[in-house]
Amino acid sequence: MKSKKWLTTRELVIFAMLGALMFVGDIAFEWAPNVHPIAMLLMVYTVAFRKKGIIPFIIYIVLQAVFFGGLWLVPYLYIFPLCWLCTLAVSEKLSRVPRQICYTVICTLFGLLFGALYAPFHVIVFMKSFSVSKMLAWIASGITFDIIHAVGNFAASFLIIPLADLLRKINKTKTA
Repeated sequence: MKSKKWLTTRELVIFAMLGALMFVGDIAFEWAPNVHPIAMLLMVYTVAFRKKGIIPFIIYIVLQAVFFGGLWLVPYLYIFPLCWLCTLAVSEKLSRVPRQICYTVICTLFGLLFGALYAPFHVIVFMKSFSVSKMLAWIASGITFDIIHAVGNFAASFLIIPLADLLRKINKTKTA
């Protein structure tokens, strides 16, 4: 009996390109503090490809590690998969407007909470000892950047459904 592959060659190529797009998008927005398309693109890929939407993010992480390295990437391994899971939790049965509201809330909150989610790792690794007061101070000192991040994610969130629809349409096209 022939078993069905979890990942086809076509999907592997598509996901590699989408992961590279995340990487390039991140670099393209380096000029703007904490404004980048990573959460929005992860959500687009998750809406379009459901569980497989995490694969381009994994490729993005590998590219980041190869080109820039560093411990700073470790929190990405728990922050963005949490975004992926929250996006998966939004029912596809909802109509377009309620789904858009859910995606906007998720994307905006991830921008706002990014510093707080990153803080425990930062305090332990870079400050060499954990204390709640150090962590809260680090979060407070970065709140301006988290607000900017949230505003950028809020604006980007309105692209999630249209871009996911476009990806689905492209994926249905089976031309060589």
